[in-house]
Amino acid sequence: MSPTAVDTHSGRTIQPPVQAKGVALVIGSLSTAEDGQYQALISELGETRRVEKQLLDRIVDEATVLEPSTYASVYVTLTSSDYDSLRPKFPSFLAQLLSGLTPLGTLHLLNLSSTLQTLPSELTLAGFNVLSSFPDSRTLVAQKPAYASSTSLSLKNRSTTSVPLLKLNRKTNPAKKQALWAITSSLSTPVIDPESLLTPEDRARPVPTCEPVNATAPRRKKACKGCSCGLAELEENERKNAKVVLLDGSQNGEAREVDQAEKERLTQAAKAAPKATSSCGSCFLGDAFRCASCPYLGLPAFKPGEKVEIDFGMDDLSI
Repeated sequence: MSPTAVDTHSGRTIQPPVQAKGVALVIGSLSTAEDGQYQALISELGETRRVEKQLLDRIVDEATVLEPSTYASVYVTLTSSDYDSLRPKFPSFLAQLLSGLTPLGTLHLLNLSSTLQTLPSELTLAGFNVLSSFPDSRTLVAQKPAYASSTSLSLKNRSTTSVPLLKLNRKTNPAKKQALWAITSSLSTPVIDPESLLTPEDRARPVPTCEPVNATAPRRKKACKGCSCGLAELEENERKNAKVVLLDGSQNGEAREVDQAEKERLTQAAKAAPKATSSCGSCFLGDAFRCASCPYLGLPAFKPGEKVEIDFGMDDLSI
């Protein structure tokens, strides 16, 4: 019972590699044993070779473990219901069969039904090479490759026609290497003077200008040094015409408004007045320690010996 293969693309028949007959394994079930298919297959194969037999449930339940690379061919004869019940454990079942087969050994799945459409794909994923078409026939033949994916090959057994690897010559002349990476003047980019890119307009220093000030508009900022927009003149005019609130320093803390001229007169008088002294010596501590007639009443605390001047230019007191 030699297997044949059919190319699914061209439709031509492909004969599998011919190998000497070895030990065959027949796997059946109780159903195929009852109808006689299991015994008939054993008798047919036993005429020309040694045959071993196993039941499906012992292999699936791992009660029997197949010896690796022992069988030249494996024949599986099951019913449709047996194949359906085997589907959950089909990947592990195929892995055991692949291990038990010798290289180029064949697997024969008999009595297949058309419901097993994904069977060729599962055989390919398990590592087999599918040799026959399906579902044109009820028999599917697959073959174990000559070298399994987990088999390692010795480099000593390589064929004489193999091409040796080229040996790299790492002895490089330093002068050639330096000349290769040298940047010559012919290949380098010419240096551009950045000053030559500037125009006379770029070199001219910009003159700061601002819009003329508007007295009715909100104040932008204070006048800058060398103001030319009129803001400095407006601020000076406001300073001269502004009124100042002056505290008389009494206990009641009465305030009165004076004009700019009176403010300047009081400032000059304060500068010409002799340094104020105190008999208690606590004036520098603040109003809580000062007498009712203390000249420093209403002023903040200061360090002892420090000259205290009254600043009449406080903007927060002007109205």
